[in-house]
Amino acid sequence: MQRSISRPYGNHTYISCNKKLQGPEESYRHAKWRTDQSTMEGSTFHGIISREQADALLCTAEGSYLIRESQRQPGCYTLALRFGLQTLNYRLFYDGKHFVGEKRFESIHDLVTDGLITLYIENKAAEYIAKMTTNPIYEHVGYTSLLKEKVTRRLSRTKSESKRGHVSNGGSSSVEKITSLVRRAALTQNDNHCNYEKAHNFKVHTFRGPHWCEYCANFMWGLIAQGVRCSDCGLNVHKQCSKYVPNDCQPDLKRIKKVYSCDLTTLVKAHNTPRPMVVEMCIQEIESRGLKSEGLYRVSGFTEHIEDVKMAFDRDGDKTDLSSTTYPDINIIAGALKLYFRDLPIPVITYDTYSKFIEATKIASPDERLEAIHEALMLLPPAHFETLRYLMIHLKKVTQNEKENLMGAENLGIVFGPTLMRPPEENAMTSLNDMRHQKQVVQILIQNEDVLF
Repeated sequence: MQRSISRPYGNHTYISCNKKLQGPEESYRHAKWRTDQSTMEGSTFHGIISREQADALLCTAEGSYLIRESQRQPGCYTLALRFGLQTLNYRLFYDGKHFVGEKRFESIHDLVTDGLITLYIENKAAEYIAKMTTNPIYEHVGYTSLLKEKVTRRLSRTKSESKRGHVSNGGSSSVEKITSLVRRAALTQNDNHCNYEKAHNFKVHTFRGPHWCEYCANFMWGLIAQGVRCSDCGLNVHKQCSKYVPNDCQPDLKRIKKVYSCDLTTLVKAHNTPRPMVVEMCIQEIESRGLKSEGLYRVSGFTEHIEDVKMAFDRDGDKTDLSSTTYPDINIIAGALKLYFRDLPIPVITYDTYSKFIEATKIASPDERLEAIHEALMLLPPAHFETLRYLMIHLKKVTQNEKENLMGAENLGIVFGPTLMRPPEENAMTSLNDMRHQKQVVQILIQNEDVLF
């Protein structure tokens, strides 16, 4: 048995925001460490020893650690870590490349270092951490133009001093923090943005260099995965602070890579439009030259041409050319519109409201059925409601030309039912059984557009 003990960074400890060192057992397979002890950092592995033996080995130095194999469960490994004059034991998981939990570490050394950071700050600053979200700078950053002018002047002055070499590294980080807050303030005060509520799309992020939380203005600690970043607007916050950030995400166009397959609310807020430009532009083009086209929305355009329209929107946005010169067949434009709805990650009639619409169609009384449909509509997110309203007004116009295009409310319901609403669970049998109700939902929406919207 090897007797040496690893000591990360001597007896020093740092700060982290993640306490759990173990991950869900069912999610990962254990490493075959017997056959690959190089993964165990060499002298760190101590074989099959008891908790008491591990404690005796580690009691000499704070911050020391070792890895032992379980006596009761061979093939399972435990990290024994000395902290606060006691030995803490954590189950280890390995996915073949990383030691895993809420974070993923390439070495035991990194995992232990980040763990010590966490334990230290939670031991020494638990009360302070608990207070971090009670008075967040996010709510008091000062969205008035006066404050923004003050901060802008301060930034200009700081940058000038920096050029003359009078600003330290800490000052540079402060500039970064203030700049980020000014960006948030500018976005909040921009009246042109559609006033739709949107939750932030937070994802775990590893920051390079010092970083501050834009919610509580406190330091984001740790070696890796120090916090989360909104992939739509770039807001950087602690993981625990993300629970308190309001649903006020203002997506940045630089971060929106495509038009199709983009969340509906994200797209309209990024482009400052009440509804997706795809919907508006396609409908305007169809109404200008295609309302009397026979089989409108039922007849398919050429798939490759529809894909061309999709790529054009992803590439050119609202500058996309849909004219008859470029696409003489109106069914191509109609097909591109249907494809947009099918590609939405969350359908226009959302998963949350799907069952309410389906159940409403089963009500025998026409008046009560209409009332139930209206109640379900009120549960839609504003951007979804507005998009659906705009589409139903258009489809009503299509039915008014039924003599020429042969497309009544029932036919349009057959086409748009599965396009606008999908069951939450991907079950072929459920989809098949619900098709009749999906058709009926759209049919009711078209026929009662003036009442429901």
